[in-house]
Amino acid sequence: MPGRPNGWWISPAIPSIANCVLALLWIFSALGGWGDAAFCGDDDAHDPRCGAAFEDAVLFSVPVALLATGLAVAAWVMPALRQNAGRLDAFLTVAAIVWVLAEGVLFVGGYLAQP
Repeated sequence: MPGRPNGWWISPAIPSIANCVLALLWIFSALGGWGDAAFCGDDDAHDPRCGAAFEDAVLFSVPVALLATGLAVAAWVMPALRQNAGRLDAFLTVAAIVWVLAEGVLFVGGYLAQP
């Protein structure tokens, strides 16, 4: 890994792991049922209208999650990005911020879906 211009160095593994953890959180929240259970209730107390509205929130967050995935994958697959420390840091940081935005879409959508 090339050195940073200011002599300061953080391993790219840290933002990579952060992106993976945020991706897993989004997957469990959107597709694994965590978000639906959190906002619309479990089993007998589940509100079907809220569940349908939360599915809309998931659909709105999918493009944001795909953008985050694309940024994170591009950071590691494209040699021009991977070999430039500044660009790698920037792409991985932006990808993490976009993952947080995808979670925010789920949260706001779930909050609005509640009865």
